[in-house]
Amino acid sequence: MLVKMYNQKGENIGQTRLPSGIFGVKMNSDLVHQVAVSQMANRRRIIAHTKGRAEVRGGGKKPWRQKGTGRARHGSIRSPIWRGGGVTFGPTKERVFKKTIPTKMKRKALFIVLSAKAKNNLLILLDKLNIEKAKTKAMAEILKKLPCKDNKALIVLSKMEKNTILSARNLPKLKTIQAKDLNILDLLSFKYLLIPKDSIKVIEETFLK
Repeated sequence: MLVKMYNQKGENIGQTRLPSGIFGVKMNSDLVHQVAVSQMANRRRIIAHTKGRAEVRGGGKKPWRQKGTGRARHGSIRSPIWRGGGVTFGPTKERVFKKTIPTKMKRKALFIVLSAKAKNNLLILLDKLNIEKAKTKAMAEILKKLPCKDNKALIVLSKMEKNTILSARNLPKLKTIQAKDLNILDLLSFKYLLIPKDSIKVIEETFLK
């Protein structure tokens, strides 16, 4: 697939052919949905937790003797029917939401989303992305000259580039990610994909093994 290539000034400097094994995969929305749901489940943090009668503090002593008091028999003041007792059937941290998806399926879903971005002209290829000093203004000036200037964009870096990351982190519609860490949740969360040319090689080396 041929796509336009831009420089940092926003000028179209030609076309480049992207690898068809990554950017020419046929759409399969069911697979994308399945992988996206699994990734959201794996990112889920279990916060809600209620204590059962075994976890609540106190209640080690029987409140009164079994017989002869005229009152109902009880073994602990931390029973769920007592005020301050344990909670019955409440949410606990032992819940497991993790879903396992085969690596081949995750990679294919990633390629499907990348292919859709390229097909719909939502992939912006740069010859290079070089920021000498970590300044938000420098990154904002680059974005103003590109087609993604008014939309959310995900920048895919070939390696850890400190100046680029620091320049982009204060822009609300922008996020940086390393090519080796690409995933479909981040791709689906941003309309445009901003990729320097050297990141394509890293994607091939990481996901086409």
